[in-house]
Amino acid sequence: MKVVIPVAGIGTRLRPHTHTAPKALLHVAGKPLLGHILDSLKDLDFEEITFVIGFLGDKIIDYVKKNYDFKSRFIEQEELLGLGHAINIAIDEDEEDDILAVLGDTIVEMDWDGIIGKDKNFLGVRQVEDPRRFGVAEVDGKRILKLWEKPQDPPSNLALVGIYYIKDTQLLKESLREIIKSNIKTKNEYQVTDAFQVMLEKGAEMYTFEIEGWYDCGKSETLLETNRHLLDVCKECAPDIGGSVVIPPVFIDKSAKIENSIIGPYASIAAGVTIKNSIVRDSIISVDAIVVNGLLTGSLIGDHAEVQGHFEKLNVGDSSQIGY
Repeated sequence: MKVVIPVAGIGTRLRPHTHTAPKALLHVAGKPLLGHILDSLKDLDFEEITFVIGFLGDKIIDYVKKNYDFKSRFIEQEELLGLGHAINIAIDEDEEDDILAVLGDTIVEMDWDGIIGKDKNFLGVRQVEDPRRFGVAEVDGKRILKLWEKPQDPPSNLALVGIYYIKDTQLLKESLREIIKSNIKTKNEYQVTDAFQVMLEKGAEMYTFEIEGWYDCGKSETLLETNRHLLDVCKECAPDIGGSVVIPPVFIDKSAKIENSIIGPYASIAAGVTIKNSIVRDSIISVDAIVVNGLLTGSLIGDHAEVQGHFEKLNVGDSSQIGY
């Protein structure tokens, strides 16, 4: 089995943070999104992981090589032509291994044993209130009858949520080439959902599997929601801190310096952070940031940013200064 992780997206909904870092490297509950994803895969039996990179892709390469020792390769998506295009360039022409594709901006909780090694094609799904921004499946039991990409009138609320296990790898490659050659686009992009529909039309059988926990990290609000969930299930995430109050759940890196402050609940404090005379709750404070005389709630503070004397909800990019 080979794993494909597309991480080329620009992440416009997470600006200003994605001006200086790929979305997959934004921190949540003590580590980058990509770190949570890779940790969930590390016990699987795979040959290699292919990362499809784009803007600031060198940072993805550095992070993976410094923190993981599995076989990896990196392919640049020079034009952002959609998820279907990204997966197409990641799969070799003569590829015969099973493919597990995992989106690089979504954290899931699931039983991999339910799909890996099975002689079926599986697409991960979840019931959502508004499926119009997803691929949508029409099913008979668990067997998929038809797929739509971002339909305005969805036939069901069963959304595809970015986990795909494909046994018919050559048929997937053929179907991806077909939609690209025929210029079949949805929302001006080549979508993998459209390629899956071509596979169905060519006789492939595809089945759904329910994702137990699915945590979208595509915008600031959902990033903070995911941070709260991960902290709820985190164990031993905070060292003892003298002279300050810690209200669990929190993550505090051992290298952070906390003085005369209240941290938590739901605060994630990264390596090298300094916090003095402040209250920080329901916030993500990234690497080497400084917070002094502040009260932060529902805030995202970027790497090396400095915040002083502010009592509000902030969204501050890397190396910015507020109140200095």
